[in-house]
Amino acid sequence: MKIIYLHQYFKFPDEQGGTRSYDLATSFVKEGHKVIVVSATQDLNYDNKERWNKIEKEGLTIHYIFLPYGNHLSYLKRSMVFFQFLWFSTFKLFKIKSDVVLATSTPLTIGIPALLKKWFHKTPFVFEVRDVWPEAVIAIGAIKNKVLQSILYKLEKLIYKNSFAIVPLSVDMQKSIVTRYPNYAQKTEIVIPNISEINRFQQVSSKIDWHDRLNFTPRFSVLYAGTFGKVNGIEYVINLAAKTIKLDPSLVYILIGQGAQKEDIINLAQRKNVLNKNVFIFDPIAKQELPKWYNSTSMGSSFVIDIKELWANSANKFFDTLAAGNPVLINYEGWQAEVIRKDNLGYVLPPQITLKAAQDFVLYTQDEELYKTQKMNALNKAKESYSLEVAYINYLRIFNKIQID
Repeated sequence: MKIIYLHQYFKFPDEQGGTRSYDLATSFVKEGHKVIVVSATQDLNYDNKERWNKIEKEGLTIHYIFLPYGNHLSYLKRSMVFFQFLWFSTFKLFKIKSDVVLATSTPLTIGIPALLKKWFHKTPFVFEVRDVWPEAVIAIGAIKNKVLQSILYKLEKLIYKNSFAIVPLSVDMQKSIVTRYPNYAQKTEIVIPNISEINRFQQVSSKIDWHDRLNFTPRFSVLYAGTFGKVNGIEYVINLAAKTIKLDPSLVYILIGQGAQKEDIINLAQRKNVLNKNVFIFDPIAKQELPKWYNSTSMGSSFVIDIKELWANSANKFFDTLAAGNPVLINYEGWQAEVIRKDNLGYVLPPQITLKAAQDFVLYTQDEELYKTQKMNALNKAKESYSLEVAYINYLRIFNKIQID
């Protein structure tokens, strides 16, 4: 098959960001499929004389358009970037012949070029739901205008209606879609969570020398590798650290990444008197460097602010942690909390930190036998349920159905 992979921010492992699309696209190529990626970049050495830049890499053909973007931008400015990509990518898709379009959100508008490609060229498309838009952005207050909300819900329904298949990244996302659009239940029957890329996270030749970086070696370390954004609520970690430092200063929190809230988090850590004591904040790193950090820390983590609609997330952090064979720490309920408890993979903190919650967490980190058990469970779960092989085989099932139809 000839597949157009439409992802606004496609990343290679030597770049910062998630590599789900890269891992799947290169797997499709190994299966004999032709993959053309249509994406945007702000990192490319872009020639302003040409709107598009085309490269060939690792068996993929990638068409890039330069659109500056960052978490620091306002929602309005970010929306403008989304619509610019929508406009330019639509015309690019019209110029490329393919058997199927795989459009991966966010944003929801990524589905419009695929929708138009179907209407004008009769090309079926698969819509991958990384976050349930507009439900999630409305829940966090990013879109308050009722008219705009109504338009986005109608767009969501239109995209779902016209897609060949809808691929949610979690069972909670699937529930959200099916609850609101029961007629499309059959389209969402295959859930493909984010990927635990086991080979990448298990093949680590060296570890970080924490004594060299921190001037001491922590007893237990929690790694957060991701965005410092509004929905992540990393102030939660600082408040947790402020309580646990009094109970056990050998328990530390390693935070790496960037985002609109990063300076605020650094300032809060300074005010709480934990910065460079049991909280250490580093700049973002390339995806291919992450395995070293995960294998040098005790536990990975994922956090969100206390809004139920965000529990459905399928954050890379959860899957990267399991791929490294580490327990995972979260502060929300939902499907991930259920999996952690059922399969004994880590620890679920309450959405609001209390002294009792901090005390219980410190005791958890001191249970060495439980920790060893959870490390084994984490890697086994990654292999059984979230490996790249499991993900691309499920996608091939969908592509095979398209060929049959």
